[in-house]
Amino acid sequence: MKGSLLFKFAATCLLLTVAWQVKAQPVKVEIVKNDSGFVLMRDHKPYFIKGAGGTRYMDRLAKYGGNSLRTWSTSNAGQDLDKADKLGLTVTMGLDVARERHGFNYDDTAAVRKQLEKLRQEVIKYRNHPALLMWGIGNELNLSYKNPKVWDAVNDIAKMIHEEDPDHPVTTMLAGVNPEVVKQVIARCPDLDLLAVQVYGGLAKVPQQIINTGWKKAYIVTEWGPTGHWESIITPWKAAIEETSSEKAEVYRKRYEASVKIDKSCLGSYVFLWGQKQERTPTWYGLFTEAGEESEVIDVMQYLWTGKWPDNPAPHLDSLTLDGKRATSFIYLQPGKTYPVHTYVKGQGHHLTARWELLPESTDLKEGGDRESRPQAIPGLVKANQAGCTLKAPEKTGAYRLFLYVSNGRNKVATGNIPFFVGTPPQK
Repeated sequence: MKGSLLFKFAATCLLLTVAWQVKAQPVKVEIVKNDSGFVLMRDHKPYFIKGAGGTRYMDRLAKYGGNSLRTWSTSNAGQDLDKADKLGLTVTMGLDVARERHGFNYDDTAAVRKQLEKLRQEVIKYRNHPALLMWGIGNELNLSYKNPKVWDAVNDIAKMIHEEDPDHPVTTMLAGVNPEVVKQVIARCPDLDLLAVQVYGGLAKVPQQIINTGWKKAYIVTEWGPTGHWESIITPWKAAIEETSSEKAEVYRKRYEASVKIDKSCLGSYVFLWGQKQERTPTWYGLFTEAGEESEVIDVMQYLWTGKWPDNPAPHLDSLTLDGKRATSFIYLQPGKTYPVHTYVKGQGHHLTARWELLPESTDLKEGGDRESRPQAIPGLVKANQAGCTLKAPEKTGAYRLFLYVSNGRNKVATGNIPFFVGTPPQK
């Protein structure tokens, strides 16, 4: 009896799911060319993407003026689409396409065909959802690739999507704006409706770079953010120097205003990352801390999306020094010796509290945003004081990084860190 009831319940759920997929009406999205460039039209109305990469904190994205989010796969797609729809957001849905750098062979026609049919089922499953904005085929398939047949596979996927879903545009996400890569895409992927590029320090140069490649269709920027770790100043011990949250806020604003905001061929963008992740450090790319605190970059995004600054601004970190030196001085410390750390932070009308964390420099370094493990914190060597703190250098020779988080008590935070090396400087 119990088994029969469970069967009936499962069957009812299946019927409801099928019924939803049949009844759901897609919202038509298309790209229209005009005299000055291109316009994305959603439900016959102009729609400029004010988006963020990631599915966390959707309510805050909507609250601060964002209108769209971007995913990297269809994992949890049903829940993400439903939640986005309730909040008035759209979704650029990523389709997880195998990468050559992870071992996939695009000469294996059977594997390529199997992948295509798997993606077909994903497209059919979600094509009618009203929150769907467009499809993104893969992520940075050009990163460390050699076989140009990947673009033939991308075009076959794009063609399949148009067959199954005529209501939503299709793109693929490229790492950077490499003229040779775009040349391959132009030649091999005529069924793409637009291009998606992912650029960090060079965002302001993207409009001209797109023109130089010969790309004649519209484009979007599906990842952009701080100066990337590969673009930053590198210490002699191979540690990249990260911008403070306040320095990031300034470069996010300037780069966006010089490119996405004014280029008539750009249909909008997805800022990275609307969440938190470990990539080189725990603070480099996330706009939030691990505790969900909001950095000054989110204030900037609210301004860029709405034209208004928040009433509760994040603290502003003006300076952070170790032994009187900034990170760009390439700091060497002696084992076991104690050094002063000074900070200057501005906040508006709230009690600011600082917390410190000492980490060994990360050695689990990956490529293309692949998952990295967070280093284990080293306790007992940092003592806070009025000026900042004192740091007792670890006894073990090697590379470390001191992190600062300054909270205003209202979920806003400033972050910064200084890499340093315990040991003797190299001989010049």
